[in-house]
Amino acid sequence: MPIPFRDQDDVEELGVAAYLRLEADAERPGYRGALFQINARGEPVEFTYNRVGTPSSFLWRPGDLRRSALKKLTASLLATCSRAPRLILCLAAQAPSELFSQDIRLSVPVARLAIAEETTGFSTLETHETLELDAAGEEAPVHLLWFPTPPAANSPERRLLQELHRRGLLHEPFERAGVGLHEVYGEPDDPATRP
Repeated sequence: MPIPFRDQDDVEELGVAAYLRLEADAERPGYRGALFQINARGEPVEFTYNRVGTPSSFLWRPGDLRRSALKKLTASLLATCSRAPRLILCLAAQAPSELFSQDIRLSVPVARLAIAEETTGFSTLETHETLELDAAGEEAPVHLLWFPTPPAANSPERRLLQELHRRGLLHEPFERAGVGLHEVYGEPDDPATRP
């Protein structure tokens, strides 16, 4: 006869968080990206990836070409994932503020993450929030630029964010998504080619 028990670390009710990684494609003109979903423990749930090419044309302004490519790439990643996350996190250095405040509208909260030392553009449509050092020893406070608004205080989205923060999982999943992209496309990451 089994012994009754309860998992003290049951975080399944919190749902999953998606980490959007976008970078320049080192193999050809264009961009590649991944949408990496994890649960509150940091366990992988889903990994979706794709890449888009950009034309080498004098007809495009460089900023417009990048914006259009990142919009297409992000839309393709969102369309192919099989599970809806509670929230989406992306790096402010990789995802411009227009991506979610003007180009793509989502029904889940989106936060662009930046560390204190980064110079980051932001939109007046975004709401700024700062998270202090976490239990895992993040080196600097993390700035969150939310669109449309930050999750409410006791919402499942806020509790998921707090659990990820407590476990030191605000930045690390972006690294795993990058490793996944490099494994899929087979070339090393070159920081100079990132958007």
